[in-house]
Amino acid sequence: MNTNVNQHQRDSEQEIAREFFIPDLCNVQALLFLVLVAELLAIVLELASNGLAAFSWQSFSLTSLFVQWVFLLCAALLCQIRQRFSEWPLPLAASICYFLILVVVALTSATGQWLINGGLNGSGVSDIERILTHILICAVLAGIVLRYFYLTQQLQLRQRTELQARIQALQSRIRPHFLFNSMNIIASLIAVDQQAAETAVEDLAGLFRASLAEVETEVTFAEELELCRRYVRIEQLRLAERLRVDWRVDDVPQAIKIPSLSLQPLLENAIYHGIQPLPQGGAVTISAGYQQGILTISVTNPVLDQLEKPNASHEGNRLALDNIHRRLQALYGSKAGLVTKLEGGLFYATMQYPISYEKI
Repeated sequence: MNTNVNQHQRDSEQEIAREFFIPDLCNVQALLFLVLVAELLAIVLELASNGLAAFSWQSFSLTSLFVQWVFLLCAALLCQIRQRFSEWPLPLAASICYFLILVVVALTSATGQWLINGGLNGSGVSDIERILTHILICAVLAGIVLRYFYLTQQLQLRQRTELQARIQALQSRIRPHFLFNSMNIIASLIAVDQQAAETAVEDLAGLFRASLAEVETEVTFAEELELCRRYVRIEQLRLAERLRVDWRVDDVPQAIKIPSLSLQPLLENAIYHGIQPLPQGGAVTISAGYQQGILTISVTNPVLDQLEKPNASHEGNRLALDNIHRRLQALYGSKAGLVTKLEGGLFYATMQYPISYEKI
């Protein structure tokens, strides 16, 4: 298991490292940002060249047109080669990008001078000097921008690596909690009903095979439900008719994503801290809904009055719930989380988070 997890971690790190440091410049938002930056740069260049007193709208228009063409042509070029360069060594890819930007500036500047001066009849020395000036300015700015892109990517990689480590640490605290309780269930069945114990072992083996094979942070809703149903079958062998489960999950798309082993601990919590202490047992209700990009899952169970008092059992209960809350926020941001409440003899544990889903 540790070998598989470590191998997955290495594969994830290698996949992240292969991402090119230059952002995707093909989308509309990036293009709008580039247009705005280009216009601001044109203003700075014009003010630096002529000053505020001698500011000329005609000169500014030409400068703006030149800068916009340079930015958009560079963006189009980098957009086309970005994916291919992600497979190259970083120093070589960055050097080629830097060189291509300078070539674009040189060609754009030469074309602009040729059009303004009416072909080859202009002052050649002045044109070459202006072109070299444009290339020199671009060389400085391009170096700064590429360095900024690289540092930004390194910061994002560090944040993503820390996030993955945090999520895996939280998962490792939840899985032993489930393992120890499941083994206790099987141990209690061996002396009572060996056939039932054997069936429980097979069910547990299937559950753990699916759980341990899935090292991603998300699974489909259908896969998480299958894990929960396997767990319920094991618990019903122990609690028999004292445990009833009401599944109200038909309104949620089965292919929607959910954090792995997030619903199962809520179900385990409801059975151990709610149903098990009740002499007559009770019903656990799992309801789920998906509206306006928000997935909401609620687990409800009856409780005894004395369970409201702080005790060691509640500390373990709170730890599992806190872990799920932190995982949700780590994956989906501050809008995600787990809310619990005790009302009318029922304990409600509701988790919700924003998740996009498109029907295929």
